[in-house]
Amino acid sequence: MLQKILEKDRKRLRRKVHIRKRISGTQERPRMTVTKSNRALSVQIIDDTKGHTLISASSLEKDLRGIKATVAGAQQLGEIIGKRLLERNIKAVVFDRNGYLYHGIVKALADGSRKAGISF
Repeated sequence: MLQKILEKDRKRLRRKVHIRKRISGTQERPRMTVTKSNRALSVQIIDDTKGHTLISASSLEKDLRGIKATVAGAQQLGEIIGKRLLERNIKAVVFDRNGYLYHGIVKALADGSRKAGISF
């Protein structure tokens, strides 16, 4: 059982490295990275030229604790991060799925931010 979990993590990290070789965030078009666990979802907007996190949203924040790590919760979190981006006049990002498959929660989060008006 443990071996299966370790193998799954190893494959995800391999995909992550393969993706990160190609994408990078800039001041005008920062990188949106997704992190998920069984309990929580987190999104960060990162400017890789400076190495700074510009904006973040997480289901662990005090006012966002009602959001669960489900497809519906990811849709909500995507809309929230989209609104925060528009407040900072950022309309386009580079999407970094962080090695996760573009399916389910990751896809719902991306669709939620697109619904808020962010393009990628």
